[in-house]
Amino acid sequence: MTQTNLTAQNITSDFLQTLLERDYVHQCTNLEGLDQKLSKGPIVAYIGFDCTANSLHVGSLVQIMMLRHLQQSGHKPIVLMGGGTTRIGDPTGRDESRKMLTDDQIQSNMDGIRQVFRKFLTFGEGTTDAVMVNNADWLDQLNYIDFLRDMGTHFTINRMLTFESVKLRLEREQPMTFLEFNYMILQAYDFLELNRQHNCALQIGGSDQWGNIINGIELTRRVEGNEVFGLTSPLITTANGTKMGKTAGGAVWLNEDMRSAYEYWQFWRNTDDADVGRFLRLFTELPLDEITRLEALQGAEINDAKKILANEATTLCHGREAALHAEEAARKAFEEKSLGADLPSTDISASHLQEGIGILDLYMQAGLATSKGEARRLINQGGARVNDEKISDTECVISMAQLNDQGSIKLSAGKKRHILVKPV
Repeated sequence: MTQTNLTAQNITSDFLQTLLERDYVHQCTNLEGLDQKLSKGPIVAYIGFDCTANSLHVGSLVQIMMLRHLQQSGHKPIVLMGGGTTRIGDPTGRDESRKMLTDDQIQSNMDGIRQVFRKFLTFGEGTTDAVMVNNADWLDQLNYIDFLRDMGTHFTINRMLTFESVKLRLEREQPMTFLEFNYMILQAYDFLELNRQHNCALQIGGSDQWGNIINGIELTRRVEGNEVFGLTSPLITTANGTKMGKTAGGAVWLNEDMRSAYEYWQFWRNTDDADVGRFLRLFTELPLDEITRLEALQGAEINDAKKILANEATTLCHGREAALHAEEAARKAFEEKSLGADLPSTDISASHLQEGIGILDLYMQAGLATSKGEARRLINQGGARVNDEKISDTECVISMAQLNDQGSIKLSAGKKRHILVKPV
């Protein structure tokens, strides 16, 4: 049985009540059964993350927060790293195959992703301490013929062809490799193996993972005779329809070496008015009555709510000190028009700057434009500034003459994106 349009009414477990009140839940396989199991004592739940990049971005933050709430409610989270399944690549929601990664690339990505979870979860040996496991530990050991014989009989081609990840490719006449077709079986096997090894009773994922989760539930029931559960979160989009985690400047990464705490703070500060209340519920731990007050603010006062959202979200990911520094840097940059020592910076060859570098190339090197065309449009639209002075000439050359007293050059793209260029 699956359920949608779920509410917190008659729910007894703290975990489900929190998730429903804060709008984390899209579907659940058996809400009443899961609620009863959660109410009887600690359970083990997991979310899987493939290692396709060396950081996660805010598109994964809903699932990370769900694991955090799970642990705070007295249950045990498992973070499953897809060291094995990343070799195939999840075909869900894609028109084409993912780029194949080497084992070294997967390991490097895994090392980067590990850093994220230690900010949100407590790891250790205790009953509710989080653990991190790698599905390569069991997938690498599978004997192909034995696996097909033992697990393949529980899946039918008829059923597999009905899943969205497969239908999407077929409807658009895009090829799906046999390798990718096996992904859903391996993900189902992950749930079975975690149930065997850790008594894991719940898989959590995004709504696009519903079919894969159902496969794992049915496989575990058929092979072990155990009842397990599935819970999904809704697809999070912004008020303008943009998928969460994507911006004009690229993905909003959670690791600071890929996106600074200042830029992370700015992302949340720039939230659309219509998204403030929803994002406060999903991405902060503020009390619900305080969120109700903040989302009711109107006019210029809504900016105070956005700053609180930025501070709270940045504190969870980067720490309170980083959030306060980011807020102060923003105040200096936007209210005092100062350079702001905490602004993100980038290095440039001093010899190149001595020779002079074209403004279009400089904006590309600084990461404020992805192409000369984008930089040219920015200038023509009046959004480019050097040391707070508007640039109107797309052919102008920037040199050492533009260095300020602090030995850097402040580049701005619009009112909210700034970076300091420093010669080295």
